[in-house]
Amino acid sequence: MIKIFYDVETTGLNPKLHSVHQLAGIVEVDGSLVEEFNYKVRPHPKAEITKEAMSACNKSEEEILGYPEMSTVHKRFVKMLGKYVSKYDAKQKIHLVGFNNRCFDDLFLRAFFELNGDKFMGSWFWTDSLDVICLASEYLQHRRSEMPSFKLKRVAKEIGLVVDQQGLHDALFDARLTRDIYRIVTGIEYEI
Repeated sequence: MIKIFYDVETTGLNPKLHSVHQLAGIVEVDGSLVEEFNYKVRPHPKAEITKEAMSACNKSEEEILGYPEMSTVHKRFVKMLGKYVSKYDAKQKIHLVGFNNRCFDDLFLRAFFELNGDKFMGSWFWTDSLDVICLASEYLQHRRSEMPSFKLKRVAKEIGLVVDQQGLHDALFDARLTRDIYRIVTGIEYEI
């Protein structure tokens, strides 16, 4: 089984107005980490770039506009995916795993594919991505009402993980943290 624990950083909250500027994650095959990726992405030219988003990830507009073009990153990303599955084999797909990804990251990833003229995101990934926020909600249900929020950082701390505040809102750091939360809330052990 192939899973990609992933995260995106974006120029805002709306996938119709904003764009990905970082796409990162961990490829896991049968429970073993086999590869990490960390793509910096120049936002789509028509995307709005909000000050709030830049502040959250501690980046400047000038910095992200210097990243490689979206089309270049898209080609690298699908080439990497092709090492693990064939997009032409309907029985061979990747499970996407994220934190609040069903409502956020998956939408931006789909927009990333579409902005690159690629309508075949579903050829690479199962449509039922795994959202660790839902798994953590069940795991923490007896403490949920006492938690001030249910953000990635808060959930990680609640289950005993140490969180480097400066790492948050870096897509690769967040993907690693998501994988660690997944391991704990599911009870699944794997190679670290």
